[in-house]
Amino acid sequence: MEEIRILLIEDEKKIANTLSKGLTELDYHVETAFDGSIGMRIFESTGFDMVITDINLPGMNGYDVCKAIRSRNQHIPIIMLTALSATDDKIEGFDAGADDYLVKPFEFKELLARIRALLKRTMNQQLPAGNILTVADLELDVDSKEVTRAGKSISLTAKEFQLLEYFMRNRNRVVSRADIAEKVWELDFDTKTNVIDVYVNFLRKKIDKEFEPKLIHTQVGMGYMMKEK
Repeated sequence: MEEIRILLIEDEKKIANTLSKGLTELDYHVETAFDGSIGMRIFESTGFDMVITDINLPGMNGYDVCKAIRSRNQHIPIIMLTALSATDDKIEGFDAGADDYLVKPFEFKELLARIRALLKRTMNQQLPAGNILTVADLELDVDSKEVTRAGKSISLTAKEFQLLEYFMRNRNRVVSRADIAEKVWELDFDTKTNVIDVYVNFLRKKIDKEFEPKLIHTQVGMGYMMKEK
């Protein structure tokens, strides 16, 4: 198997060294930076398959690191590590372009599971799976990441795009919050937060509020369904 290269940006040296050692023992190649700005310089000079970054970093915080990486690479998986656990903090992380969010303290095996899930998803995304999705007058282009409704361009964050794509691929089918957590966020999501409901509301404001018919419907006690009527 080709070597997986991971960039770890973490200013707590004890945590960074522990994670680096654990991943290296599992045959991942890990490069570590203790500063956000230095992490970006390493990222720009070397090819990586994944980035794991803390949020509260010297030099350049994790949100800005994530945005800078996303401006250069739309597809590389990014995991954020942080002590910040509020819903708003998670939303800011996802909006910056993170694929997953792990709150400290965490077990190494949980991080490892998320790494494997994201790498698997990235590999699967390289396979053709229908490039243009349509529901009513809503259109999503998987390749260009463009979304339009009634010919009007709609701007979505990375996580909103993933959620909309999941809804569109499962049109006329009820999807539970657990389904969404597994398929969009890749693992069991923290059931004590309302991040999924918040993101569904974000999508509704962008693709339904000014249009008819409404496409995202709540199925009380079950989840959500995308359908024309």
